[in-house]
Amino acid sequence: MKRTSTYFAKPGEVTANWRVIDVEGEILGRIARDIAMALQGKDKPTSTRHTLTGDFVVVLNAAKIKVTGRKIEQKMYYRHSGYVGNLKTTSLGRMLETRPEKVIQLAVKGMLPRNNLGRQMLTRLKIYAGDQHPHEAQVNGSANRQNSTNEG
Repeated sequence: MKRTSTYFAKPGEVTANWRVIDVEGEILGRIARDIAMALQGKDKPTSTRHTLTGDFVVVLNAAKIKVTGRKIEQKMYYRHSGYVGNLKTTSLGRMLETRPEKVIQLAVKGMLPRNNLGRQMLTRLKIYAGDQHPHEAQVNGSANRQNSTNEG
């Protein structure tokens, strides 16, 4: 009888690729789910819970995201300075005008694990309001690595 063992990825074995996602016209929650899956590496066969197996994700056109229903007026973001009476509230509509990157970051952050690994995953997320980003070299280098591994 042949014994099989489960594969666990080690930190040195995993190579992270770069993904570019254009979110123009996409629904906020659905695209946040896809980004969280890519950051965690759950869409890869080498997915391991205790190791960073996910990819770097570059999100473009964050200012052109869509939401359903009346969330633009009704959804609120809260932050507190720690001082008495200093609870600040901001609506989703106002947040999309001023800081559209933060909207996607908070949506993805809520879907990641609440531990050191989740915080490391969040640092791999790069969000930009427009369609330009400074990670062209990494994205192209990642594509070249994928092509060379597929050919061999």
